[in-house]
Amino acid sequence: MRSTFHSIETAKRALFTEQANISTTGHNISNANTPGFSRQRVNLVASRPIEAPGYMRTNIPGQLGTGVEFTSITRVREKFLDDQFRNANRSLGEWSVKADSLSKLETIFNEPSDSGVRTVMDNFWSSWTDLAKDPESITGRKIVRENALALVDAFNETNKHLADLKTDLTTNINTMTSQINSISKSIADLNLEIKRLKAYGDNPNDLMDERDSLVDQLSEMVNVSVVDTDDGYEVSVGGIMLVDGLNAPGTSVAALEAQFNGGGIVGGKIEGLIVSRDQIITDYQSQLDAMVDTLANGEITITLPVGSTYQGTNLTEEQTVTVKGINGLHQLGYLFNTPPATPQQAGDIFVTSDGSATFTAENIRLSQTIVDDPMNIATSMRTEVLNGASETIKGNNTLANLMAGLKDTKFQFSPVASQNGIASGTIDEFYASMIGQLGLQSQEADRQSTNQQDIVTQVDSRRQSVSGVSLDEEMSDLIKYQHAYSAAARFMTAIDETLDKVINGMGVVGR
Repeated sequence: MRSTFHSIETAKRALFTEQANISTTGHNISNANTPGFSRQRVNLVASRPIEAPGYMRTNIPGQLGTGVEFTSITRVREKFLDDQFRNANRSLGEWSVKADSLSKLETIFNEPSDSGVRTVMDNFWSSWTDLAKDPESITGRKIVRENALALVDAFNETNKHLADLKTDLTTNINTMTSQINSISKSIADLNLEIKRLKAYGDNPNDLMDERDSLVDQLSEMVNVSVVDTDDGYEVSVGGIMLVDGLNAPGTSVAALEAQFNGGGIVGGKIEGLIVSRDQIITDYQSQLDAMVDTLANGEITITLPVGSTYQGTNLTEEQTVTVKGINGLHQLGYLFNTPPATPQQAGDIFVTSDGSATFTAENIRLSQTIVDDPMNIATSMRTEVLNGASETIKGNNTLANLMAGLKDTKFQFSPVASQNGIASGTIDEFYASMIGQLGLQSQEADRQSTNQQDIVTQVDSRRQSVSGVSLDEEMSDLIKYQHAYSAAARFMTAIDETLDKVINGMGVVGR
């Protein structure tokens, strides 16, 4: 036998269910602009139809429905799109850091410009040309000295900026590693809260959205792998476990660098920072050091003209010799700031601050003897016996001409410098090749960064089309649920009026 109040219960379920629909829709509308929010929906099922318990089936044909009820409120989310987004976000983070680092390198080298290393080198070569026109001029020697000092300062300053950039990158790695550990701890805390609420049969949708948003943030920093377990998310980077369910072991700079150096994929901004510091900037430091060392000590082949004094003998024909860079060529010259006894052989132009045999952009210095007295710059390569004494021919400009000609002389670069693509060439060619390489790398990094940004935007748009809140759709649903609620309320009123008739209007005949 059916219950008299069966229909009231059916109406009540409908009211409660449509109220849940309206409340959930309102929640979606409220969070339409909330980052990381996934729209939620109420999952409806027809409630169990009525069938009176007994040993025998009732005589009522069929089963009488009891209305509707909602089993859960879940969020609309697609894991495949989440994985796609995180992979694209990882690449974007990596290339954006590389592009930024290369842009800063371009600023450091500042080429082409009137204040870059190329201009300073051109001024240095030009000062030798001017000195060759008046080899006895002390003013010309002072100009050479000042341009040599400017060249040394340019190398030192460029190296300092490169070292500072590496230090900044190291600081960023440390800071970002701390952020990774902080986010990992937050994910573990959310895992605990989500597990607790699920144990009560709830779906903590907003907390799960917050957790996924944190994973999205991690994906920009490192190449995260996420596994959903009974204890919540397990988040790892290669062999490094960042989050193990309810625990957050985290990581360290040393662990991330070991992972990268061991051939593992770290990915994201962390990998971009490590590559920028240990590969890109280190490569340009090595190339700059190789150029400086070659300029001072690199092997060059020069032709000494007739009349030059070489190894105590005045040459009667041209002779080709190999010397060690600017220093080696300068040592072939003779000074004339000493008494006309025995002509004094010139010394080095450049020295190292630490006394090492290898020059770098950091340790190169101008010889203190030249800093103290520019007359220690040689221009002459000829001596003669005059009045019974050997003297330097002051008007000879052979060495000054050879120095000026080094601008177009091919040097033999070290194996490290051959990474530049030039094992033999002029200093200007080597430097131009280095700057050209920087320009191409920066252009490629910008292109990759732009492409990855477009991919991230596209994937996120697809993800938003699934999980995002559409106000038009929500308003349409709201009207639908409002009408359903009104209909359920009208149904309740109709049953109430029916029962009123049964209770108050029946059984009064004859009274």
